[in-house]
Parts: sequence; structure tokens; C-alpha cells
Amino acid sequence: MTVHPVLPLAVMALLTVAFIGARIAVLPRKGHRRSRTVVWRWCGVTAAGLLLVLAALRPTIGEEPAAARAAGADAPNVFVLLDRSPGMGGEDRGEPPMAQARRDLDALLDRYPTARFAVIEFSSEPDLRWPLSADTWSLRPVLDAVRPQPATPENVARANSGAAGTVLRYQLIGAAQQYPQAANLVFYLGSGAPDAEVPQREFVLPEQAVDGGAALGYGAAAGSDGRAPATLRGVAGQLGVPYLPRPAGTPLDADAIRDDTGPAAPPAASIADRTELYWLPAAAATLLLLTELFLVLRGLRRELGSPGPLSTDDELETR
Repeated sequence: MTVHPVLPLAVMALLTVAFIGARIAVLPRKGHRRSRTVVWRWCGVTAAGLLLVLAALRPTIGEEPAAARAAGADAPNVFVLLDRSPGMGGEDRGEPPMAQARRDLDALLDRYPTARFAVIEFSSEPDLRWPLSADTWSLRPVLDAVRPQPATPENVARANSGAAGTVLRYQLIGAAQQYPQAANLVFYLGSGAPDAEVPQREFVLPEQAVDGGAALGYGAAAGSDGRAPATLRGVAGQLGVPYLPRPAGTPLDADAIRDDTGPAAPPAASIADRTELYWLPAAAATLLLLTELFLVLRGLRRELGSPGPLSTDDELETR
């Protein structure tokens, strides 16, 4: 049996000690009428609190799920360049381009289950949002939270399709030194900065540093002509990967991705034979608290029907 506490163990220990101390402070003294009933009710409420603490520890039996994993030395490195410029907002056939991009990212995470992933966000400037790591389990909620920049005139004018070039270059150099046997895949997801007013930077990467990937175009860049597709075709040429327009609602064509890493590895089987037991103490605590609530309400009903004030014994009984 293992535990997965909802709070750090030290914090839970302090809360438990404080709860026990508070309950001891209101422990009924001997000598009062109906003291046995009052003590039993005190024990019930105290037991309910301790049962809730046990539930918060989240006891489980069985095997642990393999959420965290270690990628092998020859597992591919996947570099995701994610455009956050205003061109990824708005709607394309009723859907924001960023929503389509997130689905494509989920597909890439499923396609390369043993890979290390790095995420570089960009608009006018780059940001290394997720350093190269095999912890794709934690990466998914990070990607789900990504939103495009607001469509202000300044953000639209300064958008730069090549803003991530320098960061990507140094990431590729570092990956080659740290994982010399691993292939490097680059996936560019962007809108092509269709309304930018600044010169677009270019990607200048080490020779033969990219072993596969694709440049995926969204929004205006998903069309067959225009400035945005031309920009992303240029980006694809600089990266050495194919350009794939991504019209809204279409699945990602895995066969169109350049992939020199060999056959895709099957998803690693995650062990999910874990049984949660928190509901047992939680259910018992609920029954005890419902019983106490019933007794309190019954006592209040009796007092409301009585002309006299609450007696000391009745106060103890409703505590």
C-alpha cells in the first residue's frame, strides 16, 4: 500500500496535530448528566476528522502508473516551435487555429511516446517554455494552457516567423553534445505572421542538425497562396522539413512528416493496476458527520419548541 497525499506530509501532520489539539480542548468533563452520550458524540466527530485526514493521504494498493519515464540515449529529440502571435487566434472555419495546433501537438506526443520534447514559444521574441525532457505527462497540461497574444496593433506588427531561430540553434547544439546518438526532429506550428510589418528573421542551423519534422501552417497559412504560406514555405526550406497546411478540422497526416528516425516506436504500456482507497474513509466520515448533523438539528428543534434557555447539558450535547 502506498499513499499520495493531496498536501505535503509535513503540512498534513501539522493540521492533524492542530485538529487533535482542538478536539481535546473541547473534550467533555466528567460529572455532567448524559456525559456518556456527549463523549460518544465527541468521539464520532473526532473520528470523522481523522478519517478525512486518512482520505487526504489517498491510500492505494496495486502497481503505480508509469507517469514519469526516462528516455533512452537513442530516443529522438523533438523540438516544437509554437507560434503565439495574434495570427494563431481568431477563428478558422469556426475554430481558433491554436485549438487545431493543440490537437496536432497531442498527435505528435502520441506518435513519439519515447522521445524527449522541448517547446519554444515565439511571437516577436522567443521563450523556451519547456526544456528538453522526457516528462511528456507533465507537458500536456502546459500545452493546453498556451494562448495566443492579444491582437493589438503592436503585437500584430511585430510578429516574426523566425523569432525562435537563435534559441533553436543553441538547443540543437546542446542536444547534439548531450545525446549524440539521438535524432533531432523539428516541428514548426505557426501562422506565418501574415500582417507583420517587420523583416522576418531566418533560421540558420548547424549542418545536418535536423533529421525530420514539418512546418505546419494555420489560419491564413493554411491556404494555397498568399504571404503567410510563402513565409512558412521559406521556413520549411530553412529547416529542411516539408510544409504542411493545416485546414481546420483535418487530421494530421503522419505520412507527410519527414522522419529519418526509423519506424515509430509503439506507445509504452503504462501500468494502471492501481486501486484508490480514499473513498472508504471518506464514506465512513460522511456517515459520522451526517449522524452528528441529525443530532444537532434534532436538539435545535427541541430547543426551539422549549420556552427556556439552553441548559449547560444541552449545550454540551449539541457540541
